[in-house]
Formats: sequence, C-alpha cells, structure tokens
Amino acid sequence: MTHGSGAQPTLEAVAARAGVGRGTVSRVINGSPQVSERTRVRVMKAVDELGYVPNMAARALVTRRTGAIALVISESEERIFGEPFFAGVVRGITTVVGEASRQLVLALVQTREQVDRLDTYLTPQHVDGVLMLSAHDADTLPGLIQGRGLPIVFCGRPHGLAHASYVDVDNTGGARDAVAHLFAGGRSAVGHIAGPQDMIAGRDRLDGYRAAVQASGRDVDDSLVEVGDFSEASGAAAMRALLARRPDVDAVFAASDPMALGALRALREAGRSVPGDVALVGFDDGPLAEVAEPPLTTVHQPMEQIGREMATMLLAQISSGEGRVDQQLVLDTELVERASA
Repeated sequence: MTHGSGAQPTLEAVAARAGVGRGTVSRVINGSPQVSERTRVRVMKAVDELGYVPNMAARALVTRRTGAIALVISESEERIFGEPFFAGVVRGITTVVGEASRQLVLALVQTREQVDRLDTYLTPQHVDGVLMLSAHDADTLPGLIQGRGLPIVFCGRPHGLAHASYVDVDNTGGARDAVAHLFAGGRSAVGHIAGPQDMIAGRDRLDGYRAAVQASGRDVDDSLVEVGDFSEASGAAAMRALLARRPDVDAVFAASDPMALGALRALREAGRSVPGDVALVGFDDGPLAEVAEPPLTTVHQPMEQIGREMATMLLAQISSGEGRVDQQLVLDTELVERASA
C-alpha cells in the first residue's frame, strides 16, 4: 500500500507492517497496558509510516470512550490567560493529555447560562472525564458531574464534597512559613492580603497566616487583613485599604503573586519602600516574581506538576474502568527568599 493509491491504511495493513496481529494493534491504539514497550514502539512506527488514522467513531463504539477530556475553569478569560498560575497548570495538563493522545476540551464558566450549557455537554457521551480548576463554593457543576458517574479530578480540595479526587498544595503550611519568615526578620505589624473566601485555597492561606501570628505570641488583629480575589488589581486595592487603616503596617503576606505585585505598585505610589518600609511576600513563584523590582520573596507551588498530576490521576481512573475513584495528593510548598523580604 502506498499513500499515492488514495486508499486509507487499514488496521490490517498496520498489523502486517508491524509483524503483529490485528488485536495487538487495536490494544496499542486504545492504550492498553497489556502490550510490551517493544511491541508498542513497533506498532506506532508502522502507524506513522503508513499514516494510519483511527476511526474515532468506531473506536468509541467499541471502547465506550470518546477520547476527550474536559478542562473546566471557573474564572474570567482575563485571569485565565493573564495569570501565570493558570498557564502553568494548563501546560502540565496538556503535556500529559497530549502524550496519551487524548483531546482536551477547554470550557470557561462564569455565568448561569454557561453552566447550563456545559451541564448538558458533560456526559459520558461527550467526554471520558473532567478536570476542574478554580472551583468556588457556590459552583453546582462538581456535584452534577459526580452524579453522572464521570471521573473528575479537582485542582485543590473542593468545597462541600465528602468524597472527591484532587491535587492540592500545602496552602496552610506555605502561608505559615511566609508569615513566620516576616516575623523572623523583625517585622511586627504583619498584614495579610487574603485570597477569595469562597475558595478553600483562600481560606487555607488565611488560616496559615493566623496560625503564624499566634505562634509568634501575638493576637490575630483583623484590621491587618484585607480580602482580594487573587488578581493584581485586587492586591493594589487591598494594599491601599491596609495603608489607610493601618499606616503602621511594616510587612505584608499576599496570598498570590499577582496580588503581591499589585501591593508593590500601591506601596510605591504611597511612597513606601520595599523592603525598607514594608517587607512583602507572595504565593506562587511565577515567572514575574523573579523579575519584579525588587525580586519577590514568595511561596513556590509546583504549578506544572499540579497539572501533570491531575491529568495522570484522571487518565488512570478512566483506564481502570471503575468509574469515579477518590484519590488525594497534596504537594509540598517551599519559601523562596528574594529581595522583597
């Protein structure tokens, strides 16, 4: 068979080229683990040489799988495409999904209408599983998806679900380390720009801040806490509010790098030097932290690894054929010291 003949290569042609049976080719193409690596390589070489393209409709009928995975993100386009956290996690997800020859379907959800449309789409007839980022307490999709038996893995511990699979980081411990570092540097009035309180990550980082304040022998003073939404604009607004209410603030832990960079801008506008007048620590360790002026001390969370682990966990659940399986993975964080603190 040649490409110039006009005929599409068949499964049988791939098997003949690879020197294996038709069933072996089928197992390789469908991702079965019951094939040796040597055989898999030989079959995929034949697939590439012949230009074989699987009939996805027929494959779906046999395997009862669509080959598609939905990535649902409950945030605005501005934040998703503008903040390094989302870029890092999505990069990790696409790497693993691509290696598994799966199709990734991106769904951005903000309005009630978008939720309703997505609700009708997220079924076993359209996708094999769901990855969900940035879930808020009021989101109804997680419960609806679970009710259909679709495998779903969350980025972060989800609210209101007694059983769920997720990949998270040690938000509380990372925040505690950040604030302890500020106290250890001789700061006394340490403020906190908290993340949104309708998200567990925002609440966990606030808990870590409070734990570090109490561990230092001080009482938690809520006048030193201002809530943002993880965005740079909210960080700047929160910093201005803190300066107006507590002009004695001499350090700030922001629950995200974008909020820390917003705070840095507001401090500069107010004539406060960093770290001279106010020490500053963020949370993320995205690319902008290192090039900020001054470079930002921050809590490193492994964003690409989060995405890779989420996708790996979901693919394993899909391949097992056992439906939804509850798994949890919490990754460590690390304080990265730079000039801002």
